[in-house]
Amino acid sequence: MANALKGGGNVILSLSSLLKKSTTTSTHRSFLPIPTPFHSKFPSFSISSSPITNSPSGFSSFCTSTQQPTPITLENENSSSSTNTIKDTAGLLDIRVGMIVKAWKHDEADSLYVEEVDIGENQPRLICSGLVKYIPIEQLQGKRVIVLANLKPRNMRGVKSSGMLMAASDAKHENVELLFPPEEAIPGERIWFGSEDEKDNQPDAATPNQLQKKKVWELVQPHLKTDASCVAILGEHVMRTSAGSVACQSLQNANIS
Repeated sequence: MANALKGGGNVILSLSSLLKKSTTTSTHRSFLPIPTPFHSKFPSFSISSSPITNSPSGFSSFCTSTQQPTPITLENENSSSSTNTIKDTAGLLDIRVGMIVKAWKHDEADSLYVEEVDIGENQPRLICSGLVKYIPIEQLQGKRVIVLANLKPRNMRGVKSSGMLMAASDAKHENVELLFPPEEAIPGERIWFGSEDEKDNQPDAATPNQLQKKKVWELVQPHLKTDASCVAILGEHVMRTSAGSVACQSLQNANIS
C-alpha cells in the first residue's frame, strides 16, 4: 500500500508539470484529468480499552475478558433490514438464565473471581469474571445472572472458564453492574430478543466453533445497550425471559458486554 501511494505521488507531480507546461507554452486547453484524493474502500476498525485484565475468549467483557473485540458492522446498518439481520444473528447466541452457586477469588489472579453457575445442566459451569474491582463477592452468592454459554472454554490462569457473565458498564468503565433476570426466572432458560410471543421462534444456537468462525459476538455486541429504564435491549428489541425482561441495577444507556 505504501509503495502504491508513493507511485501515486509521482503521477500527481508528473501531471502537475504537464498542466503547467501546457498553460505556458500552448494555446490549446489541457484535457488531462485532475487527480483526486485516494479513498480506501475498506472499513476502518477501532479497539476499545478496559481497566481490567484481558479475558480468554477474545470477547469484550468485564466478566471474562482478555481481549477487546474488533467492532464489525453490517452495510446499511441504519436500515430496518440491517436491524433485523442483527437480531437474526443474535439468535445464534446461547444466552441463558444462570444462578451463582458459589464464588471465590482466583488464587492466581487478583482481578478475577471464579464462580460455579447453575445454567440448568447436570453440573454447574465454572466461569471466571473480572469483577473484583467492581462488585463485592458477597453480592454474587446466590445471585441470578445472565450467561453467554456457547463460547469456547478458555484457560484463565489455570482455571478452565466455560462462559461469560454479561454486564453493563458506563462510558468510562468506572461502574459495572451484572445483568439480571426477574427472581422468578428459571436457571437454564434460554433468553431471546423481541416481543413475548417470539420465545418459540428462536433458531438453534451456534456451536462454539461456529460462533467464533462467524464472529457472531463481534457483530452483535456493539448493538447491546441498556435503555433509560436500565432494561437490556438489542437495538429496539428487549432482552427477555419468560418471567420478564433483563435489566441492570442503575446504569442507563450503558454498554453491555
